[in-house]
Amino acid sequence: MKRLLIALIFVNLLGAKTIKITFDDESGFGPSKHFSSIVGYWHLGKDGDNVVYCVDGRKWARGTLAKGVAEKAKALYGERYAEFLDNVKAYRYFPLSIFKELDNFKNGKITVRFKTISGKIDQAAGIAFDIKKNGDYLVVRANPLENNLVLFQLKNGRRRPVQWIRRVKTLPHVWHTLTVVIKGQRIQGFLDGKKYVDFRARSPISGKIGLWSKADSYVYFDDFTVETKEGK
Repeated sequence: MKRLLIALIFVNLLGAKTIKITFDDESGFGPSKHFSSIVGYWHLGKDGDNVVYCVDGRKWARGTLAKGVAEKAKALYGERYAEFLDNVKAYRYFPLSIFKELDNFKNGKITVRFKTISGKIDQAAGIAFDIKKNGDYLVVRANPLENNLVLFQLKNGRRRPVQWIRRVKTLPHVWHTLTVVIKGQRIQGFLDGKKYVDFRARSPISGKIGLWSKADSYVYFDDFTVETKEGK
């Protein structure tokens, strides 16, 4: 049983901060107040009695931007939102929902639990980070249909694999934990506590964060946790 205090924020004496979102402070099947969906269909749902956040690819069609995307982009990026939208339109194959409660993530850890439900093309669950004002970003994603963990870069309207780890068994219909750890330029990706991705970017990570998927994936997300640390 989850605690009734849902959005938890802790700050310690060293300046580290932890934010935890469990979605139990929300109800119905509408959008989450903690996220801003940009691409695809994202909504609250239920896994038994548990409230979850869903990317729902059952109604997926290539080229689907989220409802009210221009207003959402403007709320996130101000008057430069048009530049962000121009690039995001090139990524309409990849559902993306941006976390609204943290403007700039540089150092720390992002964790989310996920359970893939269905998808014939994909069953992808990912953490997006380094989301820039021009719409470029990085993502670490798992996929039970492929049993791998991949670090992708989405830049200038194109996606390319940066690090591809094969034979990472990920069962569908089972809850898993995906984690991204950032230390300056170093990117580490974990699945169920085991490290698979370890990569050094050309420049320090800095930008918004969110949840990511692909095509017709239908995935539940829960317990989205961000631990930020001071540092360059």
